[in-house]
This record gives sequence, C-alpha cells and structure tokens, in this order.
Amino acid sequence: MSQQKGTRASGRATISDVARAANSGKTSVSRYLNGELHLLSDDLKARIEAAIVQLNYRPSQMARSLKGGQTRLIGLIIADITNPYSVDVMRGIEAACRRHGFTLLVCNTNNEVNQERHYLQLLNGYQVEGIVVNAVGMHEDALAMLQQSLLPMVLIDRKIPGFACDMVGLDNREAATRATGHLIAQGFEAIMFLSEPLGTVNTRIERLQAFRACLAAHPDLAAEEAECALNDTDTLAAVIQDFNRRHRGMRKAILSANGALTLHIARVLRRQGLNWGSDIGLLGFDELEWAELAGVGITTFKQPTYQIGYAALEQLLKRIQGADEPVSEQAFNGELIVRGSTTR
Repeated sequence: MSQQKGTRASGRATISDVARAANSGKTSVSRYLNGELHLLSDDLKARIEAAIVQLNYRPSQMARSLKGGQTRLIGLIIADITNPYSVDVMRGIEAACRRHGFTLLVCNTNNEVNQERHYLQLLNGYQVEGIVVNAVGMHEDALAMLQQSLLPMVLIDRKIPGFACDMVGLDNREAATRATGHLIAQGFEAIMFLSEPLGTVNTRIERLQAFRACLAAHPDLAAEEAECALNDTDTLAAVIQDFNRRHRGMRKAILSANGALTLHIARVLRRQGLNWGSDIGLLGFDELEWAELAGVGITTFKQPTYQIGYAALEQLLKRIQGADEPVSEQAFNGELIVRGSTTR
C-alpha cells in the first residue's frame, strides 16, 4: 500500500507534517492549536483542520506545557501505598487534581530510603509544579532532601521540626482525647496505648500525649503505653500477652495508634484466643473496611481522609499560584464509630 501524501513513514505526525499537508507555515498551525483562530482566514483554518484529521495529529501536551512554563503535573510521595489511609488520601488529591486540570504522578517509596531519594529526583526531572508528601513513614535523610527543595509543597499529617511547610491532617489531640474518653466511659480499668515507634512523628506523639493527659485525670485506672514495629510480630504478641496477664480479672482495652497496627493486633489476639469485646477491648485509629465484619465489630476513629487529601491539593495550588501568606496548618476532626469491641 502506498503511503498517503503528507504522512510520515513511521512514528506520529508532527506539526511540520500538518503544515506541509495544509500548505501553511508552522506558526499558523500553532495559532490554530492554541485557539488563536481570529488570526487565521476561514480557508486556512479549514485546510489546517483537514490536515489534522487526515494525519490523525495529536499534539504533545508535555511539549506544549513546557513551552508555556507549566506542566500541570503534581507529584505525590507516599511511604506505603498498601496503607488504607494513604489510598483514601490519594483519592481526595486525585479528585482535586481532576477538578483543577492537573495530572497526578504517584510515587510509592515502600519505606525504602533509596526509593525516596529516587522519586524526589524523578519529580524534579518531570518538572512537577508542586508536591504533596505523606511523610509519616519517610526517613530523616529523605526529609532533609525535601527541605532543600524549592518546589511548592504540602505535608499530609506530619509536621517536620524546623521545616516551614503547610500541613493538612487530623486534629490528633482532639481525636485521641475522644477515643480515650470513650474507653474510660465504657468502664475499662486498664488501657494500653500501642503505637509504632514514636521517633519524631508528631502524629503518634500528639496522640500519646492526649492519651496520657486523659488518664492523668483518672489515677485509679491503669494506663500503659508500648511501641512495636509493624514487622515485629513476636514482640507485639509478647506485649499483648503480658498486658493481658498482669491485668487478669480487670476490664482492659488496647488503643491502637493506626489502622495498619490495628490489623496486626487483631491477628495476635486471634492467635492468643482472645476475643475483642468480651476478653479485651480494642479501639483503632483509621476506619477499616473489614472492621464492622470482624467478630462483634471493631470500634474505630475514622479520619476524613478524602477531605484531607482534597484540602492538601487545594492548599498546594494556592502556593503554586503565588500565595505568600504564613505557613498554615489545617486540622480536621474525625468520627468515632462505636462497635462491639468497646461496648458492654
């Protein structure tokens, strides 16, 4: 089959191909593509349109964006995309991107330092206009790289000491106060706050501080706290077993600092033959899809994750557009969803 006149032997058609097929200059084609139709005659517009259809020409959005100084790209760095919290936040960010005409590039670092560095460099190479960072699981050296970036940036649910940056997340103190108050009101006599290692993660620290403050007003109750890495199942099992043994005969409960940890706690309880609700209370931060289906149901503190993601992107767009007001912190309230794991 002979090649149609005006088309290329291989690859996609270019603006030069369109100009040749329309018997016009590239400047005229560019004006047509950019909507400057008032600068073109009706005959020329018709020829260019026909050439575009004939060649099935599709302009490179990236090239046009770079030429105009805007890529319309937003970067999102997530430490662990398997975390339900991160997925729901991402949904909110992506919805806001669609509404405002931006495309989201998602980078899952999988809690690996080398991946964190790689994606920070990659996003700079793609010339994203701004970055949203779910930094809870990020390592300190990657956070230091963030601080050196000149890109507009918003942090999700984590404040970094000495880093002046907008932050959007949960009102952790208010949330932990409500969760702890619920357990106290339900008559639990021994309560343990169980978290992943605190480090410098303000989310975990603020929740623990609120827990301590609540229990300080009830000196007759046993208040305990423990830290355990997610992948250290043996330590987690030992901590729970010891807590249950020392408070045998008492009404006791575990307050889990996040959804990923709640899942591990539930597994350990099952292996130890303990039923949440009857043998031990369980309340976990983050709503989990399976929480209402597990036994008598697990009480959770639901974060407005979608709204948090949406608000983070809108705040980022303000910075991209040049807003220079002081760094802001948007704190959302959540919802306590009471189920059988904490009721009598």
